[in-house]
Amino acid sequence: MTLRQQSSPAPTATSIFSPTSPVPSAVPVPLPDRTADNDSGTASAEDDGSSAVDGDDTTPEDNNCSRDDDDFAQPRLRLKIPDLEHSGAAKFLGAVNAGTLVAESIAKVQRLLYRSPSETHTTAPPTRSVTLVLREMDGVAYTTGSSLDSDHKEIHFSLSYIDGIKPAERLTDEITGVVVHELVHCYQWDAKGTCPGGLIEGIADWVRLNCDLSPPHWKRETSGNWDGGYQHTAYFLQYLEGRYGEGTVRKMNEKLRLHEYEAKPFWVELLGRPVEQLWEDYVKKVADEAPTDDQTSS
Repeated sequence: MTLRQQSSPAPTATSIFSPTSPVPSAVPVPLPDRTADNDSGTASAEDDGSSAVDGDDTTPEDNNCSRDDDDFAQPRLRLKIPDLEHSGAAKFLGAVNAGTLVAESIAKVQRLLYRSPSETHTTAPPTRSVTLVLREMDGVAYTTGSSLDSDHKEIHFSLSYIDGIKPAERLTDEITGVVVHELVHCYQWDAKGTCPGGLIEGIADWVRLNCDLSPPHWKRETSGNWDGGYQHTAYFLQYLEGRYGEGTVRKMNEKLRLHEYEAKPFWVELLGRPVEQLWEDYVKKVADEAPTDDQTSS
């Protein structure tokens, strides 16, 4: 999954968020339970022939979902499917409730990256809307700013990829996992455009991992470098979270908001050791925990 910064009419360079202006204060909204029924979305049709679902504009007092005392602002949510006859569109609509899926996934992303609006050590970006666009395209998915500005996000998700998800029992979890990954790109910081792509993608898959949405083929890999990205880096970040305590990745994301990325000061100031040494520690731990030949044969 990649990220693109769009300046009308076409997407160009990769970008997420850079703090160029003050972040507006958040308006509390309910944090839904992923396993509970949620009827907060309302459907509407747009004049461009696409199917659209807008998020609920009700205030917390109007919503009956269980919620924390201080929840994050809810962006406007939209779903666009230019080709409803595509078999991938039918599979998507049959597998998930789009409004519930995106709203619940956003709540999880916000909680993992920022904990709560009252948290004094983190600052969430001012994402004002998220549009999920299901269309025919190569690849899996990517996130971009809309033609309005970077506070309005678009997630483009391949209908062909959705159509090809197998086995059928994996359809809901795989769709949800991809959406969660892309939503992280709507809410994470990028060190003012200087963050390594491997760390950007690793944080996105770390969130997916902690939402219990890792695919069966994911595993801890120690070949190559720490910044291989995606699940390769996600498991490294999970190791750091366990070693240095809950909130380590959250602090990392906040540091990416405040400063441009320079490898040595970034890691040493955050965790007291260079990232190369941290990676060596991780590789050794994975090797130590690997089953022996006797264990695998028994």
